Amino acid sequence: MARAPLLQLTDISLTFGGNPVFDGLNMTVQQGDRLALVGRNGSGKSTLMKVMAGLVEPDSGQVVTPAGVKVGYMEQDPDLSGYATLGDFARAGLHDGEDYRVEMAAEGLKFDPDRAVTTASGGERRRAALARLLAEAPELMLLDEPTNHLDIEAIGWLEEQLSTTKAGFVLISHDRAFLRALTRATLWIDRSEVRRQERGFEHFEDWRETVWAAEDDARHKLDRKIKAEARWAVEGISARRKRNQGRVRALAALRDERAGQIRRQGTALMELESGQQSGKRVIDAKGISKAFGDRTILKPFDLRVLRGDRVAFVGPNGAGKTTLIKMLTGELAPDEGEIKLGTNLDIAIFDQARSAIDETVSLWDALTGDPEMRVSGRADQVMVRGNPKHVVAYLKDFLFDEAQARAPVGSLSGGEKARLLLARIMARPSNLLVLDEPTNDLDVETLDLLQDILGEYDGTVLLVSHDRDFIDRVATTTVAMEGDGRAVIYPGGWSDYRAQRPEDSPASEVTKTVAAAPAKADTKPQVSKSGLSFTEKKRLESLPGVMERLEAEIGKLNEFLAQPDLFSTAPAKFAKASEGLAERQAALAAAEEEWLELAEKDAV
Repeated sequence: MARAPLLQLTDISLTFGGNPVFDGLNMTVQQGDRLALVGRNGSGKSTLMKVMAGLVEPDSGQVVTPAGVKVGYMEQDPDLSGYATLGDFARAGLHDGEDYRVEMAAEGLKFDPDRAVTTASGGERRRAALARLLAEAPELMLLDEPTNHLDIEAIGWLEEQLSTTKAGFVLISHDRAFLRALTRATLWIDRSEVRRQERGFEHFEDWRETVWAAEDDARHKLDRKIKAEARWAVEGISARRKRNQGRVRALAALRDERAGQIRRQGTALMELESGQQSGKRVIDAKGISKAFGDRTILKPFDLRVLRGDRVAFVGPNGAGKTTLIKMLTGELAPDEGEIKLGTNLDIAIFDQARSAIDETVSLWDALTGDPEMRVSGRADQVMVRGNPKHVVAYLKDFLFDEAQARAPVGSLSGGEKARLLLARIMARPSNLLVLDEPTNDLDVETLDLLQDILGEYDGTVLLVSHDRDFIDRVATTTVAMEGDGRAVIYPGGWSDYRAQRPEDSPASEVTKTVAAAPAKADTKPQVSKSGLSFTEKKRLESLPGVMERLEAEIGKLNEFLAQPDLFSTAPAKFAKASEGLAERQAALAAAEEEWLELAEKDAV
C-alpha cells in the first residue's frame, strides 16, 4: 500500500556563490519514513534540511508540503530571542493544556524550563529547542544533530521517544548507535547528488563502498577507452582524416566526460605523532575528592593510568567528568588526596567548548598565531611535527580549500571547527591526549579515521564522550561517574561497562534518573580475585602482545642495520635506525619488567 507523501522536493537547484550545492534534486519523504541523512562535513546536510523546512529558498524548483501536514525543524543554533525562559520558548505554539508535554520532555532531556534564556548555555538552548519540537508533535520532524550536548541517559530517553513516534523524521547525527537503532532508510549526499537506499544506517557503509567500487570500475573502463582511442588517433588518423572526424569528435566527448567527473573528497591526512616516551605510570591518583560548595563532585577515588591506556569517562552531564580530567592532568587541584603525574609528559587537549580557537580570526591566523606552530621569520608557514609546512597545504590536509584559509573561524560548521582544532593538536608531538567530546559534529569518515589514528597512537588517551560506539571502539577502561560523587572503574568500553555494572545500579537503565548508588558500589578500582585491579589485569593481558610487537620491530631494525654499506651510503638513515633500535630495546626491557611486576602481584 502506497504511503502518503509528507514532503516533495522537485528539481531543486541551489548555489552559494560557487559550485552547486544541489542541482536538479528530486526526493520525497513519506509517511512513516525514518531517514538517516548522511554525508561529509560541508556536503550540504544542514542546508538540505533547511530547504526542507522552508528556511532556505532554492534558486529553482519546488518544495511542496500537503495540506494538513506540519513540518517541525530543530536546528543546531536555535534563536531564543524574545523569550524570557527556556520553558517560554519550548511552550510557544502549544494549545492550552498541552504544557505537560514540555515538562515531560524537560525531565527526559534534563533541562530547567525556568532557566532564563540570557543565562542558558548553548547545550541548554538546544535541549529546549528539541523539547519544543517533541511537544509540537508535527507529522514530520527534521532533526539536525539532536544528540549533541545530550548525555548518554538523555540520548537513551530520546531514542525511546523516536522509536515509538508515529511521525516521520529525517535525522542528522554523528552517533552511529543512535542512527542504527532508529533509521529504516538512508539519504546520502555525495558531490551534490542525493541518493536514497531503503535500508537503515546500519547498511550505509557497505552501500557506500559498493557505489564507489562501481564508480571506480566505470572510471577505469573509461580511462582505458580514452587511451585506446587516443592511440588510434595518433597512429591512424593521418590516413583516414576525412572519414573518421566523427571518431575524433567522440574522443573529445570522452575526454570531456572524464574531465567533468567530480572526484570524491578524500579523507583528512590526520596523523598523531608520539613525542618522547612518558614514564610507565602516567597518572597515579590516590584518595582524591572534590566539592564545590555543598555539591560533591567526587568522593575519595583512586586511579592509576599506565602508558598506553585508553580511559573513557562516562556519566550524566554535570556529573563531573571534565572536572575529574582537569584534576588528573594537574589543571585543577583536588580538595583531598594526591595526584602524581608521570615523567616526560607532553599533553595535548581537545576541549568540548573549542575554547582554544578564537572565532573572530581567520583559519590562517588560527594556525600561524599559535606560538607552538609559529615558524620564525615565515608568516606563511607552520611547524608540523618538527617540519615547516605552508599553512594552506596543512589546511588542505584537513579538507579545507584555499578559499577558506582567510575566512573567519566563526563561519565554519561544527565539524569543520572540530577538524581545525584537531589540526592544531596534531601539529606537535604528544604522549598524553585529552579528548573532551571529540566526536561532536564530525562526519562518519573522519570518525573512522580518528579511531584508526588513536589505535596506532603510542601515547595515552583520556576520553570524555557520549558516543557509545566510539567508546566501544577506543576505550580499554571506562570510569563511570554515577552521580552523588561516585566514580567506579570498569574494564573495557561502553558495552563492557553496561554488562558489568550491578542491575540495581541507578545507571543500569539509561531512562532512569540518577539517584544514590547501592551500598555495594565501590568508588575504588574494582579488584579481581588475583589481587590485581581490573586496569592492571587488562595491562597484564596486553603486555605479551606489546612485547611481541617490540621484538618484531627490533628484529627488522637489526636486519636493516646489518646492511654492510648502510653507514657509508646513508649515514642519516643509519643514525635514525640506531636511535630507534635503542628506544625499542629500552621499551622492551621496561615492558618485561612491568610484566614481571604484575605477574608476581597476580600470583600473590
